[in-house]
Amino acid sequence: MHQPGMPPPPPAPLDGGTGGQIQLPPGAVVPTPAPAAVPAHPDVAHTGVAVLLIGPAGAGKTTVARYWAERRPVPTASISLDDVREWVRAGFADPRAGWDDRSEAQYRLARRTCGFAARNYLANGISCILDDAVFPDRPAVGLGGWKRHVGPGLIPVVLLPGLDVVLERNAARTGTRRLSDEEVATIHGRMAGWYGSGLPIIDNSRHDVATTARMLDEAVARSLSSPPAW
Repeated sequence: MHQPGMPPPPPAPLDGGTGGQIQLPPGAVVPTPAPAAVPAHPDVAHTGVAVLLIGPAGAGKTTVARYWAERRPVPTASISLDDVREWVRAGFADPRAGWDDRSEAQYRLARRTCGFAARNYLANGISCILDDAVFPDRPAVGLGGWKRHVGPGLIPVVLLPGLDVVLERNAARTGTRRLSDEEVATIHGRMAGWYGSGLPIIDNSRHDVATTARMLDEAVARSLSSPPAW
C-alpha cells in the first residue's frame, strides 16, 4: 500500500517481473546473442577507396580506370598521371625524347599534383583511382612516392597484358602517347618485375573492359580484406 508522503512506486515492468528484474523460467539457459553477420569480403562498391592502377603503356590503364570509376554506385574520380603531365604545354618533357632530369622533375610535379587531388577528393567523400606506369626497379618513379602523396591506405593493382597486346594498342595511338616498339617492349619487360611482389596482378590480354573492371573490383576487395605488404 502506498503511504502518504512517499513517492509512488515505479510501474511493474512490461515483462511481468518485479523490482525491474527480468523473470527467467526455472532452469532455463540464457542464449548467447548471435554475432553480427560479417561479409566474407568488404562491399567494395560502397567503400571509399584510393586505387593506383599500374601498368605499361598500352595496358589499358586509363580506359579501365575511367570505366570502373563511372560505374561505381558512390562518387569516384579518375585521375590519370599522363593527363596531368600534359597540362604543361610549352616546355613539356616529351617521353619520346627519353628520361632526363627535366622529365623526372615534371613527373614528380605531376605525381604531387595527383596526390593532392586524390587527398582532396577523399577528404570530401569521393573515392579515386589513379593510373600510372610505375616501375618496380626505379625508385624515382616508385610506389613510395605515391604512398607519401596519397596516403598509406592506397591500394596498388597491376594491369599487365601480354607484349603483343600492348604493341597493338600502342600502334593505334597518336601524338606523345605513341612510343616506339622498342620502348614499349622495354617498359613491358621491366613491368614483369611486379610478379612476385605480392601486389595483385591482372592479365587482361583476353578480357574486355567490363570484365577487367570486375576483376579490378575483386582485387580491391582482396586488398581491403588482407592488405599486401609493399
